[in-house]
Amino acid sequence: MMTQKDHKTTHFGFRTVSEDQKAGMVHGVFTNVASSYDIMNDVMSVGIHRVWKDAMMDWLAPRNGQELLDVAGGTGDISFRFLARAPKAHATVLDMTESMLVEGRKRAEAARMPESLDWIVGDAMALPFPDNSFDVYTISFGIRNVTRIADALSEAYRVLRPGGRLMVLEFSQLPNAALQKAYDLYSFNVIPRMGQVIANDRDSYQYLVESIRKFPDQESFAGMIRDAGFGQVKYRNLSMGIAALHSGWKL
Repeated sequence: MMTQKDHKTTHFGFRTVSEDQKAGMVHGVFTNVASSYDIMNDVMSVGIHRVWKDAMMDWLAPRNGQELLDVAGGTGDISFRFLARAPKAHATVLDMTESMLVEGRKRAEAARMPESLDWIVGDAMALPFPDNSFDVYTISFGIRNVTRIADALSEAYRVLRPGGRLMVLEFSQLPNAALQKAYDLYSFNVIPRMGQVIANDRDSYQYLVESIRKFPDQESFAGMIRDAGFGQVKYRNLSMGIAALHSGWKL
């Protein structure tokens, strides 16, 4: 049974903070890194995040006429890929950080498909949409930053139409302890330094690395998706588990 104290605290990286604080702290991180976010993704993953996102689209198989909700969609990477494969679909990019959306609107892809895109500031735990509004819900490298992950998954279930699909791309855990240790050494020693050099912001990237380690492993997260009501929940490891794709259906 959840105690009152548990309900009021959560983690911000390796720090314990009140739930009321976390959203503002995460907002601060992504406001700070917005202008360099896409560059940093390339540097941190040596460009592999692009391969992971393409793998996400392969499994998702976008279709014309679908309504996509891309939560924590930031600069639009997932929505642009979705619309490239389904030009007659529509994408709504939702993010709590307006400066990330501003950067997305500046991208050339956004200029080429203005009628196919909406950009909305909003909270994953309280989506500003009616029930049964979307065919597809995606969240890419965003769900680990949500204060209450279970609430975000419940909201995803609510706004999806019957037969709708959830797909989550997130950093995960390597199944081999030695590989995990090597990856952690890279993450904690190299990535914050890259953040300092490229974005002049070590602290934000220190948080991002810590948040990856705090996120549930593949099986635990799959269980959370099932608990939210989704069926046919499956996952695929990417790059041996550095990242993972989780899929579920509103049946």
